[in-house]
Amino acid sequence: MSYVSCALRAAAPRLPAPWRSPRPFSSATGPTAKKSVPYQKTLKEEGPGSGEPSRPPPSSAEVVVVGGGSLGCQTTYHLTKLGVTNVVLLERDRLTSGTTWHTAGLLWQLRPSDVEVELLAHTRDVVSRDLPAETGLHTGWVENGGLFIASNKQRLDEYKRLMSLGKVYGVESYVLTPSQTKDLYPLMNIDDLYGTLYVPKDGTMDPAGTCSTLARAATARGATIIENCPVTGIQVRADDFGVKRVYAVETAHGTIQTPCVVNCAGVWARALGRLAGVHVPLVGMHHAYVVTERIEGIQNMPNVRDHDASVYLRLQGDALSVGGYESNPIFWEKVSEKFAFGLFDLDWDVFMQHIEGAINRVPVLEKTGIKSTVCGPESFTADHKPLMGEAPEVRGFFLGCGFNSAGMMLGGGCGRELAHWIIHGRPEKDMYGYDIRQRRHPRSCWAHWDTALSPPSRRFHHSLTDNNRWIRERSHESYAKNYSVVFPHDEPLAGRNMRKDPLHEELLRQGCVFQERHGWERPGWFSPGGAAPVLDYDYYGAYGRERHKDYTYNQLLGDEYTFDFPPHHDFIKNECLTCRNALALFDMSYFGKFYLVGPEATKAANWLFSADVSKAPGSTVYTCMLNKQGGVESDLTVSRISPGDPASPLAPAFEGDGYYLAIGGAVAQHNWSHITSVLQDMKLQCKLLDCSEELGMMSIQGPLSRVVLQEVLDTDLSNDAFPFSTHKITTAAGCTVRAMRLSFVGEMGWELHVPKADCVKVYRAVMQAGARHGITNAGYRAIDSLSIEKGYRHWHADLRTDDTPLEAGLAFTCKLKSSIPFLGREAVEAQKAKGIFRRLVCFTTDEKVPMFGLEAVWRDGKVVGHIRRADFGFAIDKTIAYGYICDPEGGPVSLDFVKSGSYELERMGVTYPARAHTKSPFDPDNKRVKGFY
Repeated sequence: MSYVSCALRAAAPRLPAPWRSPRPFSSATGPTAKKSVPYQKTLKEEGPGSGEPSRPPPSSAEVVVVGGGSLGCQTTYHLTKLGVTNVVLLERDRLTSGTTWHTAGLLWQLRPSDVEVELLAHTRDVVSRDLPAETGLHTGWVENGGLFIASNKQRLDEYKRLMSLGKVYGVESYVLTPSQTKDLYPLMNIDDLYGTLYVPKDGTMDPAGTCSTLARAATARGATIIENCPVTGIQVRADDFGVKRVYAVETAHGTIQTPCVVNCAGVWARALGRLAGVHVPLVGMHHAYVVTERIEGIQNMPNVRDHDASVYLRLQGDALSVGGYESNPIFWEKVSEKFAFGLFDLDWDVFMQHIEGAINRVPVLEKTGIKSTVCGPESFTADHKPLMGEAPEVRGFFLGCGFNSAGMMLGGGCGRELAHWIIHGRPEKDMYGYDIRQRRHPRSCWAHWDTALSPPSRRFHHSLTDNNRWIRERSHESYAKNYSVVFPHDEPLAGRNMRKDPLHEELLRQGCVFQERHGWERPGWFSPGGAAPVLDYDYYGAYGRERHKDYTYNQLLGDEYTFDFPPHHDFIKNECLTCRNALALFDMSYFGKFYLVGPEATKAANWLFSADVSKAPGSTVYTCMLNKQGGVESDLTVSRISPGDPASPLAPAFEGDGYYLAIGGAVAQHNWSHITSVLQDMKLQCKLLDCSEELGMMSIQGPLSRVVLQEVLDTDLSNDAFPFSTHKITTAAGCTVRAMRLSFVGEMGWELHVPKADCVKVYRAVMQAGARHGITNAGYRAIDSLSIEKGYRHWHADLRTDDTPLEAGLAFTCKLKSSIPFLGREAVEAQKAKGIFRRLVCFTTDEKVPMFGLEAVWRDGKVVGHIRRADFGFAIDKTIAYGYICDPEGGPVSLDFVKSGSYELERMGVTYPARAHTKSPFDPDNKRVKGFY
């Protein structure tokens, strides 16, 4: 055996102090240690060894799952639980043989996401309760608890946020002092501890035990599991409308006709996707841990996550597994199709950075032997989130891969959601952050379109997923920052400057600090310190690259690494109050800008949009789009338009009716996907055109907006001539624009939709006219504050696919008084008749304390929900928070229920008295947007 300290000193030989090793190093890079997983049982030795399939493939199946790891087994199991019995799981070797067999199998219940907390809870229930009850078998679940280490205040603040969220979901956790931590874990060094978070019911899973038990439970319900049966092809056929759909799965031992394939192939998911013409944007990396010899006194200790040292310590009987996430991971450049139950040689030069942190936390490790090394392949994605859902290129081809080394702990929750997705067309929970759908339609809005439309998108733009540099950079940063504190206003440094709007350089010179959303660089806020450009990615100095020096943008980000009010709070305050008292210009060019046109465009619009948008040209309507369950898929503005003559990006030529859709850029892909899926399924004769990159968009908002714009626009802006929620084509600084009287900040204002070639000219004209009136540039940090102050919703913050308009206070967007059917109407009507059992509520606190979301909501001493979205309202000078609440007794949540309670918001374990509002605390009568000041 070799000692843990040997690895450290071999890779850093200049460190003082003697050391000894019972064995010589196998190479100059590290000590000898055999490659072996720490589990008593694997599935490597089980099953047929002849290379023949464990059973012949059937001729047909309702669903074929490919990949017998955690996600494949969980998805198959949950499909059978939901009643799909004719499901086949195909594994090219044996169950778990890819990336699952060597996983550490840790399960931590708390994450900075309410949806992920729910997913993790379901996994825990499956492995600790459901499977043993169904099969009588032990899955290998060990409930020894979890301990999160904090070496500084910011880290402990993050853990306290998790603790508050955990109270909403019944996850038991405690903040411990260093001395309490020592009592719990006597072998731990606490000299540099700030505190810890202890979660008693965290634990570990055994990959072989879990997957074999899942397989047994699934086959008992009718599933067919076939090992040693590699997939060699996916047959895809186009239907009568040109939509590509899965037809069959080809294997070396026969073809299975099926309408549905689920890609759970892990690192090999890209290769499987290519068989169907589906792009799967993930990369393979080496991920490692070492297993120690026996440690006296370690038995029954909790698993440890020391994020600041980027290391974890997993209890392994009477030993520890030690691993982490390094800044210079090794990419698996050429993924081998024959790799099964395989491990790589551990590169000690890469891994050694974890050793020092491990020895510091548990000093006995310095004299502990290393029994084995475990370095295997894992798949990682550009945003460190799994790839799930139906692929955009082929209907019926689903993804369940790219789990970033979290496939075991997320497997149960994600397997259930994926099964629901396959059966019902959508998941039960809000899985927007995991949804893969990418479009591949041409960028120009002048491309020819057939009735099949382009493949839809939800998550990544084609310009990103087709870009290997972007995938590699972002995947690296996501891996390297996996253990970093999740701060509210952090931004990526990798894969930037991919999509810039026409005003980018103009605003950069004026001190714009950009945010990245969906590849777009959008204005975040404006720094008086001058330009802060985003530079090419330096990989944090890894791989021999030189780190950027005096990197202004990175320094500004670092200044905001806090859970207090950031140092730039006052700059954002100035942008907000200038908008409230004079006027501000917001560059919103990254917005999605689509046209829905054609003979059946009105039929499509009536079905898609919850509000009545079939009004006269010149009208603009704020509306939602719903799913069948009544959940909100989007909120957007829809404007009735007339055909252009001649055609232009501002007014395309078309026959029939036309609608112009303006949608937040971060969710434009999701909207495109939803609309095209509905149009494909309904087979309507209309087209969806994307002019997002052909048009810029400026929003000029504030009480002086009319005075300033009247100098620039060649049209009457009076209330009578240009009322709220209308639009018209006009000219600005000699350029043709579409002016729309709308607001997302609660002020009188207009949006100018401008051809990209004219954006700078129009922008300069507005700024020149506004200069003597005190105009300012403002960014999305100001929009966030201003909009929450006015009570406007943000989709995927306080409005998601599992929220209904009635719950969110948006009943006015539903045309329930008309007889016009729309998608989700039946669900909304049923909820209205039954009662609302969950309601979005606005809260304010008198104490000026920063909140960011995930805070627990207490009513009369009981937890009733959590905050989805929070910010500071500068005009009312209060913290504002929105969250959904329920009645702990199970009754409906009426307005009287909201008004009658006494509320507190819990932030990092401390509660603050709060006031509940049933109307917006700012301008509740909506006078300002209508021009009445």
